[in-house]
Amino acid sequence: MTSPKPISPDLSVSPQIAVDDVARLAADGFRAIICNRPDGEGADQPTFDEIEAAARAAGIEARYLPITQGKVGDDDAAAFDALRRELPGPVLAYCRSGMRSATLWSLGAAKDRPTAEILAATRAAGYDMSGVVRRIVNGGRTPTDTADSSHDIVIVGGGAAGVSVAASLKARKPGANIAIIDPADVHYYQPGWTMVGGGIFDAKSTAKTMGSLIPTGVHWIKAAVAAFEPDANAVILDGCRVVKYKRLIVCPGLKLDWHGVDGLVETLGKNGVTSNYRYDLAPYTWELVQGLKSGRALFTQPPMPIKCAGAPQKAMYLSGDHWHRTGRLKDIEIAFHNAGGVLFGVKDYVPALMEYVNRYRADLEFFNTLIAVDGPARKATFRVAKPDTDPTEVTVDFDMIHVCPPQTAPDFIRVSPLADAAGWVDVDQATLRHKTYDNIWSLGDVMNAPNAKTAAAARKQAPVVAENVVADIRGKAPVAQYDGYGSCPLTVERGKIVLAEFGYGGALKPSFPKWLIDGTRPTRAAWLLKEQILPPIYWRAMLRGKEWMARPEALSAAEG
Repeated sequence: MTSPKPISPDLSVSPQIAVDDVARLAADGFRAIICNRPDGEGADQPTFDEIEAAARAAGIEARYLPITQGKVGDDDAAAFDALRRELPGPVLAYCRSGMRSATLWSLGAAKDRPTAEILAATRAAGYDMSGVVRRIVNGGRTPTDTADSSHDIVIVGGGAAGVSVAASLKARKPGANIAIIDPADVHYYQPGWTMVGGGIFDAKSTAKTMGSLIPTGVHWIKAAVAAFEPDANAVILDGCRVVKYKRLIVCPGLKLDWHGVDGLVETLGKNGVTSNYRYDLAPYTWELVQGLKSGRALFTQPPMPIKCAGAPQKAMYLSGDHWHRTGRLKDIEIAFHNAGGVLFGVKDYVPALMEYVNRYRADLEFFNTLIAVDGPARKATFRVAKPDTDPTEVTVDFDMIHVCPPQTAPDFIRVSPLADAAGWVDVDQATLRHKTYDNIWSLGDVMNAPNAKTAAAARKQAPVVAENVVADIRGKAPVAQYDGYGSCPLTVERGKIVLAEFGYGGALKPSFPKWLIDGTRPTRAAWLLKEQILPPIYWRAMLRGKEWMARPEALSAAEG
């Protein structure tokens, strides 16, 4: 017998079982069996009466709900759900392969479980529910509608990447029928939140209404995506609305997994626990920095990949600078707990950063991953996993802690056919075209190219995707390539920045001559760029399809 595959705490599914398997199932703790395979479907299968007799002898219950292969009806799913709730658990359901049983559970669970959770649970058990995803999104019922809308190009995500690529496409193909799918009312300039947490920017300056930024002529579908059907060129929205496309661009950003740290959600925004990764919390960071006179301040960085890898230490530098300028640094202990093993992934910038680590007397704790926060007790627990040593845990007291949360691809991406094994959209790193589906592209934080996840990267990626989509519309091969460019303006003190610019493999990609901005050293010019020039470039150029210093590079013959 194949081992049962759990798909919920009270239900497992399995291929056909034999009479001799029933006693073992009882010994393993199962208290009920549901047979979803009609008698006589296969010459070698036991009848339900035989299974039921073995179950009775083993002291467990058995029920018969036969389903014809490929014909799981809505009433069948409702009957299965009622039966599962009625029987003592845990329950084993079986059919020929387990697929019918998994489908019945998925449709029954759709009334009270998120679609992504259902798809993740069944996928982990080895069952692909893509064939019934519309029914799952529709609460387990068969939808009667067809596509609600159809567009030449559909863009999933209205953040920096989505709006920028829409604007770049409109500039190239003014008549194209383009739609952006995004449920948010507000669009944020997230690179500004570090400056908010350092008391330089006002939080309100980093937010504008989504409607004011959607390019003219682009349809805005204000809804959340539930699932993808790439073989049918369809995006399924919450509520089971269907949007069809000829070409799809996927850029919904990533998910900040606040629940990935035990106790964090309950204490965010109080008890000295803050994060510049949230609009509403960045002002609290500055409040804490101003209010701290003495004690211990912790700054954390989770395992990669994360949005803007320099942001966790930028918060540390700006805080340390304030305490240095106000004469409090001697009374404040700073520690940077990094899940990785280096301060910054591109070694050319590390010497300049280390000067500031030493200036602020910050302790660097590598291979330290935050796993729990007890806000009222002001304690943080880290998992320490140094190379060639057994993992341990250490608990540290704090007066203030700035947390960078763990980050993953959004749930609806991770369980989709678009994702690689790690959950990110699987693209060619040069053309940003999906490796399996030729009419799908991706950019921004959600795709799996090995580049830094920054707004500066999206600024370079948007024209590449726009060029390649337009080439595809014209029946041509890809014409533009992305070189992995990313930028991280590391705010090491108020008035100076180390402007890290690099591409694939850590190759330096400076935008300015060294006499103007030497990116490996802290400069005032880089600070002026970050404080005064980049915000208007973002709002007035990048989001409007004006590709200042972002013209796409032609695809080389080797890549093509």
